[in-house]
Formats: sequence, C-alpha cells, structure tokens
Amino acid sequence: MGRFLWVVLALASVGASVMAQAAAKPVARQKAVDPVLTGAVKNLPVRKVVLYKNGVGYFEHAGTVEGTQRVAIDFTSAQLNDVLQSLTVLDEGGGRIGGVNYNSTTPIEQQLQSLGLGLRDFPATIAVYQAFRGQRVEVTGAGAPVVGRLVNIEYRRLIDKNGATSEDHYFLIVATDSGALRTTELTDAVSVRMLDAAMQRQLSDYLRVIGSAADQQARHLIFNDSGQGERAVRVSYISAVPVWKSTYRMVFPREANGKATVQGWAVVDNTVGADWDNVQLSLVAGAPQSFIQPLSQPIYTHRPEIPIATAAQTAPQTHEAAEMAAPTRLPRNVEMVAEKEERRSFGVAGMEGKGGGYGAGSGGNFGGGSYRIGLGVTRASDAFAEGDVATNAFDDFFEYSLAQPVTIHKNESAMVPILQQELPAEHVTLWHEGTAPLRAVWLENTSRLTLDAGSFSIFESGEFAGEGLLDPIHPGERRLLSYAADQAVRVRVVERKPGQRLHHVSVQKGVIIETRMDESAVTYAVANSADLDRVVLIEAPRMANWTLDGVKADETAAGVYRFKVPVAAHATAKLEVRQHGPEETRVELNASQNQTQYLLDLVQRTPQALAALQPVIEAQSAVAKLGVAIGASKQSEETASADEARARENLTALKGNVAAKRFVEDLNRAEDALQTARKHTTELEAQKQTAIEKVDALIAGLSFDWDVKEAGNRE
Repeated sequence: MGRFLWVVLALASVGASVMAQAAAKPVARQKAVDPVLTGAVKNLPVRKVVLYKNGVGYFEHAGTVEGTQRVAIDFTSAQLNDVLQSLTVLDEGGGRIGGVNYNSTTPIEQQLQSLGLGLRDFPATIAVYQAFRGQRVEVTGAGAPVVGRLVNIEYRRLIDKNGATSEDHYFLIVATDSGALRTTELTDAVSVRMLDAAMQRQLSDYLRVIGSAADQQARHLIFNDSGQGERAVRVSYISAVPVWKSTYRMVFPREANGKATVQGWAVVDNTVGADWDNVQLSLVAGAPQSFIQPLSQPIYTHRPEIPIATAAQTAPQTHEAAEMAAPTRLPRNVEMVAEKEERRSFGVAGMEGKGGGYGAGSGGNFGGGSYRIGLGVTRASDAFAEGDVATNAFDDFFEYSLAQPVTIHKNESAMVPILQQELPAEHVTLWHEGTAPLRAVWLENTSRLTLDAGSFSIFESGEFAGEGLLDPIHPGERRLLSYAADQAVRVRVVERKPGQRLHHVSVQKGVIIETRMDESAVTYAVANSADLDRVVLIEAPRMANWTLDGVKADETAAGVYRFKVPVAAHATAKLEVRQHGPEETRVELNASQNQTQYLLDLVQRTPQALAALQPVIEAQSAVAKLGVAIGASKQSEETASADEARARENLTALKGNVAAKRFVEDLNRAEDALQTARKHTTELEAQKQTAIEKVDALIAGLSFDWDVKEAGNRE
C-alpha cells in the first residue's frame, strides 16, 4: 500500500500549484451550479425525538419561517434513505411547500468509468502504470534520467544468493527517443513524472474523485416554503438509531415491609450526527415494521444491446390485444391512524425518595453521588417528581414521555429516569424439578406504568444481591424475577403415586365412550439450612383439563402450579400435590368387524353393562361363526372346481376312446359337487347378511350410561 501511494504521488508531481488549481476548480464549479446551496437558508432544530425498540427513531424539527424562505436540514447518507422514505413537511400557516432538493452523488465506480484512465478504486501498482502505457515519461533516480514512452511494467521473481525467492520487484520498460529500450527497477529512489499535460489532468481528475468519497457522507436537504407572514413549520421523518435499553434497580429496606423501591432508567444513545438541545424525548416499547430502500442513490440498470439488422428484413405483423383489467380504485379519503381514539395519559403516582437515598439505614444511599446523568441530575432520587414521566398507550405499544426537555449532544449517551416507586415485592426461593433453587422476587406492578423488558439489579441491606432480566410487566401484573442461586435450600421428590380408575361408560349411537379418571400424587420435601426462615415457591406440573385435590395453588401459570411452602430456619417441610383428570377412550361398534372380545372385556370391567350388551355380543358371535362357515364352504367350492376341471381335461384327452365313458361319470359327479358347494356358500352369505343387519339394529338401539363404582375398578 505504501508503494502504491508513493507511485501515485510520483506520477502526480507536476507542481503544487497545478494540483491545487485542478482540485479547487471542481469544488468551485459544483457550488456555482448547485442552486440549493446559495442564498439565505434557515435551519430547523430538532424539537421532538421518539425512539423505538426496533432501531428506528422518529424525529421532528420545528421552527418558524417568514414570507418565502428556504429551509435546510443536514443528514448523513445513511440517514437520507430513511428520510426520503418517511419525510413529512407541514406548514401550519397555510404556506405552500415546494420541491425538496438534496445534493445527489454518483457512486465512485460510476464516476471512475467516465474517466479516460480506466482505473478503478484501490488499483494495483501494475494497473496504474498500465494505464499510462504509450505516454511520455521521465524516469529519474536510477542513474542518468531516461526520457521516452512507457512500453510496459513487468513483475519479476528474483532469487537472491541464499536461494530465497522475492515477489515484489517491478521493472519499467521505456522506449527512448533514440529508439533504445531501457529497463529500470522501481525502487524508493526512482521517480516517474508524466510529461503530457492532458494525462496530468486526467490523473488529477482521478485523484479528485477518490478524494471526494469522504464528502459524500454529508447531505443537505433543502425545500422552499412560500407564504405570507410568519408561520410555524414542522418536518418529521424516521432514521436508524441505536436501540434504547431499560434497566431497573430494586432496593429492599433493612427492615422488611413487603415493598421495594423500584427505580427505572433508560439508556439512550445519540449517534445521528446532530445535537438534541432541549428536545421532547419519548421512549416507545414497540417495534413497528420498518425497512430501508436506497432511494438516495442513483440506480443504473442494464439495457440490452440490440444488433443492427443488415440482411434479414422483418415483415409487418399484427398481435392480439391484451385483456383489459378493471382499474383499481382507491378510497377518496384514506386516514392512517397511529393512535386509538381513547388515548390514556397520566403521571407517575407515589414517587418516593425525595431525601436523596434509596432505602432506610446505612448503605441505603445508592444513587446519592455527585455524578451527572441525563437531565443534569446530581442525585438519582432528585430526578423524580409527580408528572416527570407520563405514559401513552396507543396501538399495541406503550410510551414513556418525559415532561422536562432533554439535552444529549451528538455522539454522547445518557441515562434518563422513567420510574421510581415503591411496589409490593416478596422474597421467595423458586424451585422447579430438574433445576437448582433460585432466589427470586415476587414483584407486583401496582403503578400505572408498564415496565419495559430489560435488566434489573437487587440491593438488600445496602449491598448488591444479584441481577437478572425481566419481560414487560403491565399494570396489575405480578411476576417472578430470579436473581441468584439459593444454596441453603434443597428440594426433592420423596414419593409419587400414580393411579387410574374407570369412572364412566356410555353408549350413544353405536359409540362406546370409556372415561377413566387418572390420579397423581407427588410429595415434595423442602430442607432449609439457612439461619433465616424461607418461603419456597414450588412449581408443580399442570396437566391440561386436570383438577387439584385438597390443595390450592398460590398462583397458576401456563403449564405449572405455584405453591408457597414456609420453611423455618434449619427445618424441613413437606407438600403433597394431588391432581386428577379424565382420559377418554372411544370405540365405534361396527357389525362388519368382530368386536366380541372387546365387548367381553368391557363387560368384565363394567358388569352393569352385561344386560344391555349381551344381545350384541351374541349377535356378533353369530356373525363371526357364519364368517367361518362361509370360509369353509368356499374352500369346498374351490376343491370341487379343481376336480371338475381335471375330469374335463381327461375326457378331452380320451375323446373317441372306450375308456372315456368312465371319465364322463367322474365329470358329472364333480359338476354336481361344485353346484352344491356354490349353493351352500350363497345360503351362508345370505344368513350372514341377515345377522349383520340384526347387529346393526341392536347397535342402533343401544343408548345407556353406566357410572362405574370406584371400588374394585382401580387399575
């Protein structure tokens, strides 16, 4: 890379004044032809910022204009794509907004293609010299100066005296004016100067395009606002921003009172390249759909190259017309509604901690230092007062709106307060089978603010106790938040009692429904080796459609019951959780199937069903016997058919012979046996069909319910 820079500088060493003029002229020419950068322009400051969880921010600039005036807003190229996609400009005094202009930039690769050198961005050393082949150059620094036309540049591998191969030797071949070819190795001492003024200008243009890459990051958006008198103007758009983060602190006093001071902060980063001076900041816990399109970049498309016809001639032809589709009509008035009709707005109630400390006793002065955060707060508790934060619920989102303006300079971050309030909180030890016991807080959100998802830290008796993560907690919700392992508590399952009993049998429209009542009893043993009492929260599996027996859960969640088990210090407590639930078996009676064995088993389990099912059992047994008889008859039919075929073959073979008479008698007997077997099979099939119809009638007539006694039916 160093050699390439040296080569380019050497080729461009045509004098400092020439280079300065070549570089300055295009800049001056751009300012002269760019009408949006001339004249008095009014800048609109940022007045409102709304940050979302999906990495976009809503920005609103506000100010006043008088008469006809031009308004400017500066962006970066990365922002401009979002701006062009979402820009809204409103003149609240009836003025007319003209077109919006911004300085467009052609991609560097496209600009380089328009130059005659043919060099691309980041060219190799060989490519630079190959671009100047055939041009007059002066090579100095390697003996006597060489003047002539550059023929080529070669890359050679040289082997030194130690046999090592070098791969970085370049040689210039120059044809001198006398016709001789001179070869010079490019080293740090060699200088190559272009002698053609036109080529010098082309190289200067190339370097100017490369150097302008940094200037393309700045974009200037300007629009004309025409009207009478002084008027308010608002410009809004969205832009990519870092995601704002929520973090909470929960401080318990030394003497437990069933509550904890919960303080919430939002971490906000300003990386958009403009200062936020006294802006109205809102934080929205929601992720509206958003995407990026490169609207600010000139886009070139490929056009097919069609050869010119020189011999073949095309004859005129006609083509069928396309079907006309009915035009799509849009409603005349379409309104995009971002908020519900009922918009709630309220302040934070019950703000605590005015005295500069979190909790009672020593060590409760967390946040009482002299640091400066967000709104110029010297103590964390001083940031909160009635009405400091309001919430707005709209669509599926919730929003924190800070009452006081916020100042965050560009490329700076800040923590802004969103909550401080005492909330009901209970210390428990959470246990689920297969996991270790965890220290947790059972927090109830009695505030009117939704707690956004984020991290939290726990402080007990003035000391750090642990940290964790929480999902959004809406007003009125209670949530378990685990933050540390509890090594003093052990929980184990000491007994399991699964069971099942037949509870109910019913027959309706030929369907037998057996309902069994499953039972489950699990006994848990909790041991507390700590010096303090514990409240252990056991999570037991919750089966769908099951019911608890003899015990009530303190909380029910998806898939689990939660039971509070108080355990004294150095003691053990037990909990038995019994549940029962139904298990249903459905069997459809069908006369075409042999279900006799199932019915016999059912009668054995449910003796009450014998009288109702006995006719069906007998009828199905008769159908089964007929099926066996039909099978035997068909077997006899197949045997008789084989004898008849064999006798017929023998008679055919002995036709005209005296012995054929005996085979005629055999054939007659075989045909008689075959006819008898077929007749018997037909009669049996008719009897079976009658028996099946009888079974169908009996099944259709079944309609009973049997409550099975629990005694003697436990399985």
